[in-house]
Amino acid sequence: MSETRKLAAILVADIVGYSRLTGADEERILARLRTLRSDLIDPTVAIHHGRIVKRTGDGAIIEFRSAVDAVRCAIEVQNGMAERNAGLPEDRRIEFRVGIHIGDVVEEADGDLMGDGVNIAARLEGVAKPGAICLSEDAYRQVKARLDVAASDLGARALKNIAEPIRVYSVEIGGAARAKPAPQSEQARSERRVAPDKASIAVLPFQNMSGDVEQEYFADGISEDIITALSKISGLFVIARNSSFTFKGKAVDVAEVSKKLNVRFVLEGSVRKAGGRVRITAQLIDGLNSGHVWAERFDRELTDIFAVQDEVTQEIVSALALNIAEGDRRLSVQPTLNPEAYDFFLRGRELWHHQNKEQNAKALEMLGRATSLEPNFPAAYALAAVAHMRDYLNRWTESPALSMERGYEMAQRAVAVNDRDPYALWALGSIYLWKRRHEEAETELAKAISLDPNFAWGHLLLGLVRHYAGKSDQAIECFNRAIALDPYADFYLHYQAQAYFQLGMYEKASEILKRRITRNPDTDISRVLLAACLGHLGRPEEARAEWREVFRVNPSYSLEHRRQVLPYKNPDDFERLIEGLRKAGLPE
Repeated sequence: MSETRKLAAILVADIVGYSRLTGADEERILARLRTLRSDLIDPTVAIHHGRIVKRTGDGAIIEFRSAVDAVRCAIEVQNGMAERNAGLPEDRRIEFRVGIHIGDVVEEADGDLMGDGVNIAARLEGVAKPGAICLSEDAYRQVKARLDVAASDLGARALKNIAEPIRVYSVEIGGAARAKPAPQSEQARSERRVAPDKASIAVLPFQNMSGDVEQEYFADGISEDIITALSKISGLFVIARNSSFTFKGKAVDVAEVSKKLNVRFVLEGSVRKAGGRVRITAQLIDGLNSGHVWAERFDRELTDIFAVQDEVTQEIVSALALNIAEGDRRLSVQPTLNPEAYDFFLRGRELWHHQNKEQNAKALEMLGRATSLEPNFPAAYALAAVAHMRDYLNRWTESPALSMERGYEMAQRAVAVNDRDPYALWALGSIYLWKRRHEEAETELAKAISLDPNFAWGHLLLGLVRHYAGKSDQAIECFNRAIALDPYADFYLHYQAQAYFQLGMYEKASEILKRRITRNPDTDISRVLLAACLGHLGRPEEARAEWREVFRVNPSYSLEHRRQVLPYKNPDDFERLIEGLRKAGLPE
């Protein structure tokens, strides 16, 4: 077998107490570990140019091109784990030890690595405390001049089967590994801020240059389809439409957008539609220095609109030097060959986003026209399915049960047309949840997220499925991811608080709910949940004040309706809410 000798940075990670964790609840731990790999570990490794050499069941060996990349990756993962473990009992936390060394390794023909470089990293991992990162002196020497990290010198340690003692440094966890600041004289000449480490992007709503406000939906639709295409790239962090569109119609400073959304790059552009032609301009801007990375103008026939969107997406991928070999065939945004059907779809989707009774009905009409012109249109069926589900949840029709069944039919059609469309899988998973078919819902949503790692709604709904199935600790991980992808979606906070509430963490839940109510005072469900939190916390007067606000916001609010509609696998879980209200002396 041929082999190659080279210098490499090696990271070895291991789960603390893995046998104890799996012995206590193997199914849950393995499910959480799979989620961590797909949502946190694998994307972070890819972003920092790592290669997973092998998994070891409870850990991994990962190769990086530099110690700087390895340390940045390790800190991001350990910080992510700290967030996910917050509030969990100690015996249910998944914690990693990490060791990093830079040294000589032998790469075999199958890609496996051997040699002292790997062995030393493995021994350093054994020295690390739970949640910590230990570096060899060689690795620390590479890092200390380039990254602003705090490290403790643990002195020279004799490591098993390593001939000479190795000086070990333990890196403090709690913040990102930033590049060291420039000397003051240089910094004074440059006011640039430090950009996020990830390849990350926000697509702002394209300006409508058609001179016709009625064409606004078309410009918005182009932007949303580009977001949808980019979000399927696992190595890219893509802000969701909801948050990007908060900047619609505003004179924006790209550097400020980059800072607020915590992304490195921003795409902006314009759309002019006239007759049978369309002109699209797009420019990709680096939020670090406001420099133009790429810009282009496209003048095409309207029938070429999908080719233009594909080209914009591919140009962005090339500009950011992203490796998408495995996902190339999933990047196309072409949903139909029928331009008229696509136009109805864009109109319907724009109405669908408003989420009120009148617009929901109009959205269903437009989406119905789209599918009548193009029977093989999974995205249109998917949005129609969720629109019918909204009718069911909000009792917007005379027969909510019929609305649910109609939604189920639409979701099944969407998946039948394309079982690799994330929106189709998401719609079916959503219907399964409200039908209380939790296991099937989780299966469909896991598929959706594997196809679209940046699917904020997918992560949100997977969190809801897990919460209602009695797995609120796992739900929090999903909600955290959804909030990172869509930071301006205040309603995500409600579900995050709901999970903490179910875990008995009432103070934490109430803090989150107050943030949500500050953003959106006219929320009845968050005020009810806050009242229940305050009841459990022994603060009845505050609870009653929130309860009064519930009926100011929504005089027809009904606890009984919520009891009937919320899809708890164990109906007794809803009683925690009732108990909190009862403790505050409030009516059931």
